[in-house]
Amino acid sequence: MKLSRRSLLATTAAVAASTVPAAPAQAAPVRGGRPLRTGFERLADAGYARLAGQRVGVVTNPTGVTRDVRHIVDVMHADRRVDLTAVFGPEHGFRGTAQAGGSEGRYDDPATGLPVYDTYLKSGQPLADVFTASGVDTVVFDIQDVGARFYTYIWTLYDCMEAAALAGKRFVVLDRPNPATGREALGPVLHKEFATFVGRQPIAQAHGMTVAELARLFNGEFLTTPVPLDTVPMTGWRRSDFYDASGLPWVPPSPNMPTPDTALVYSGTCLFEGTNLSEGRGTTRPFELLGAEGIDGRWAAAADALGLPGVRFREAYFAPTFSKFQGRTVGGVQLHVDDRTVFDPVRTGIGLLVTARQVWDGFAWRSDDWIDKLTGSARVRTMIDAGAGTDEVVSGWRAELAAFRKVREQYLLYR
Repeated sequence: MKLSRRSLLATTAAVAASTVPAAPAQAAPVRGGRPLRTGFERLADAGYARLAGQRVGVVTNPTGVTRDVRHIVDVMHADRRVDLTAVFGPEHGFRGTAQAGGSEGRYDDPATGLPVYDTYLKSGQPLADVFTASGVDTVVFDIQDVGARFYTYIWTLYDCMEAAALAGKRFVVLDRPNPATGREALGPVLHKEFATFVGRQPIAQAHGMTVAELARLFNGEFLTTPVPLDTVPMTGWRRSDFYDASGLPWVPPSPNMPTPDTALVYSGTCLFEGTNLSEGRGTTRPFELLGAEGIDGRWAAAADALGLPGVRFREAYFAPTFSKFQGRTVGGVQLHVDDRTVFDPVRTGIGLLVTARQVWDGFAWRSDDWIDKLTGSARVRTMIDAGAGTDEVVSGWRAELAAFRKVREQYLLYR
């Protein structure tokens, strides 16, 4: 039997409609004995005082869960202290039934009866009109990010902040960990003439920030009219922490982000979306497996010879079940990160592009120059085409990255 999106949503209703306790579970001690509390947990701990007297709408997706994996919408809907009146779904949807490049549209959530509004590909006044039509006073954002400029949820955050300002709404951001850590920003900075939904504003490719920190940066640097902003930081999180230190469950933020390991490499290997190679979509290890027909073990050997810190490369063969090379066996590499404390995902992605072009005569960029949108300018593509090596390409963004790091420092909430 073929199920529609609405049928899939309806199957969750019976379970989710059961009685949901109002308070989230207590934080478990994590590495070093520091109990991490997310923004939502701290909001609930304080009895939702920040939302008192407000009609509330939540921008979220399946990652908006408590540590015992109840969705925050279900929890808040069952709590009389919160006047939750609307939900706003991003790419992939609120309940997560849509693939990349899709959303769930406008519907009433079967589990709660709440109206769900679609934000995907909406911005400016059209999105402000959605907020106005919903009747909310405060828009709350709670989505797990993965730390890369081209992961669209941070631009959903940006667009919603801009629209909330236009609609005269208050905006609250509930913070969650950056799974790739917040140690430092890495990679090229977007040039404004290359702005798209995979990069609205000039930030680094791996920004090294949490969503609450990004919200502060957006409000302070980029929004023409700042929104009335309230951020609820985490407690117990350090910039050097990887996701497994959090004690939180991992819910895939999108269908091709199955594990924190994926998030660790994504800000570098997603660049292969801009080529004719498979970036591993349709496999069990997306963005860790890369390849194409006609590639053999020479690529893994060339990549290993670069001596990139914290990572090794294995010759690999795989058959994607969808996307590029669907159902066909391709050759390539699998990344194995063996020291994540020194691993640089962006430098690694550049090294893999350079070596793939060197060893495989079938290498080509996507005809729409999507690589320029991902890297934020034409520089990476043109330098690699001109025969530049990994170190030369990486040195090309040194000055702009240093300038971004200086701006970024003003908006950090954690040490």
